[in-house]
Amino acid sequence: MASKKDLNEQHPNFPSGDWEGFYLYSAGPSAQRHPMAFQLNFSKGVVSGSGSDDVGGFSWSGEYDTTSMVVKMVKKYASHPVYYDGRADTNGIYGTWSLELFGRGGFHIWPKKGEEQEEEVAIEKKKLSLSK
Repeated sequence: MASKKDLNEQHPNFPSGDWEGFYLYSAGPSAQRHPMAFQLNFSKGVVSGSGSDDVGGFSWSGEYDTTSMVVKMVKKYASHPVYYDGRADTNGIYGTWSLELFGRGGFHIWPKKGEEQEEEVAIEKKKLSLSK
């Protein structure tokens, strides 16, 4: 029998676990970032998860494709759904969200780096600065 870890997506742009990011109500330099924190699980083209932001708690459901890097998700609050349409790359997933009565805006989400990863990045930066 396969373990749960074996069922998770192996593509590096779709790591299951803790994610963070923001959404915007408007574009341009005056756009305010609204932070969100959540967990995502990527497995066999299906994404699911849950988290919270300044609107409230929500769940995620949707699909992703490792060839086209297209991600389509629905963020479901108790009161309404928000549709996310994005693309994945090494910097996370970014694109637009839309809400039937409100309109649309932008978003950018990425895997949350743990203390261990942050320490590795700091060590690599130090190595680079010492080699110059």
